[in-house]
Amino acid sequence: MAKSRLLRLWLVLGSVFMIVLIIVYWDNVGAAQFYLRTALPRPPPALGPLPSAGPGDQQLSPAQILEKLLGGGGGGAQQPAPETPRAGWPRPQASRRPGPSNLEESVRGYDWSGHDAQQSPDPDGRQAARRSLLRESCANASLVFPAKARSFDDIPNYELNHLIVDDRHGVIYCYVPKVACTNWKRVMIVLSQSLSERGEPYRDPLAIPREYVHNSSTHLTFNKFWRRYGRFSRHLMKVKLKKYTKFLFVRDPFVRLISAFRSKFELENEDFYRKFAVPMLRKYSNHTSLPASAREAFSAGLRVSFANFIQYLLDPHTEKLAPFNEHWRQVHRLCHPCQIDYDFVGKLETLDQDAAQLLRLLKVDERLHFPPSYRNRTASSWEEGWFAKIPLAWRQQLYKLYEADFVLFGYPKPENLLRD
Repeated sequence: MAKSRLLRLWLVLGSVFMIVLIIVYWDNVGAAQFYLRTALPRPPPALGPLPSAGPGDQQLSPAQILEKLLGGGGGGAQQPAPETPRAGWPRPQASRRPGPSNLEESVRGYDWSGHDAQQSPDPDGRQAARRSLLRESCANASLVFPAKARSFDDIPNYELNHLIVDDRHGVIYCYVPKVACTNWKRVMIVLSQSLSERGEPYRDPLAIPREYVHNSSTHLTFNKFWRRYGRFSRHLMKVKLKKYTKFLFVRDPFVRLISAFRSKFELENEDFYRKFAVPMLRKYSNHTSLPASAREAFSAGLRVSFANFIQYLLDPHTEKLAPFNEHWRQVHRLCHPCQIDYDFVGKLETLDQDAAQLLRLLKVDERLHFPPSYRNRTASSWEEGWFAKIPLAWRQQLYKLYEADFVLFGYPKPENLLRD
């Protein structure tokens, strides 16, 4: 019996040791495979002895063991005393709350306790109102949309690919295409130092080439966690969601659709022509023989109309083949606002003010500015012109398709478009 207990104890200790090795390896070696450049602080030569397993640790699950190691308490277990900072490591700020040390904090040199201190005043109450509306709408039983009631654990990994993580500053950004996401991705690259030029991390967001900005290998996103942490990935996501500052930017859903159509179908975009325009022209415009390239099609006057695009969105067969492309997928499907409690909800309509407030919230406003926004944005005043030739029944169906985004983010129902 004693030998059996000793064997179980050694198995627990061996499992804990392997978990620590995996975390240390991926955070300091494996991370370099995800980033074009990683500038995270390297750990000291030795992390010190592992916490010894107590009598109750033999009954803990692997997730509880990991939680205990990461400072989660392990179901109320006593935490180890804070470590003395080692030479070459960032020293804790004077304002840091006393508390137990944290393994990932030790590995990364990140102060997990800084999240609460980052909360700056909301001078006009705008953020409080937006966040309150989100919570109320998610709790409103009369607002029904697919996947609303599922838990965070029920969200598949591939649906978490829009959540970009910056471990240096404790920030999570859910990017929404056609809502200034190119420049916000640039900001995240500067913050995380995930990309370099001639060995130096970019400091000016606008200096980062666009092709790098939208390269998926540039960013660490939640859907990549399974490669780094395996079955512990969801637990670590929850830890980061609890501790980090989470933000997203949104815009009027119909205006976003117009913007997506303009950029993907009014310009010569070869990828979108082959993947989307050709099927639309065949199915909704009865074209049987189409040019092989967008350039040839445009020269021949063959273009997808806005009405074709709306037909495609409303066609029940569209999503049977594949989910909506990210440029017109609903925001609640990209960012899961009923499962993730966002700290900051920005809007494109108030981009300049919201960007400045967010950078102050993150305490990076003195060394980083949001790139100047271009003024030729698709405006809400254009809606009536764009939808003038769209049948009323289609407009009403389209609103139902995007109703959740209108309600969740406080955009008024476009009554003028939904009645004769």
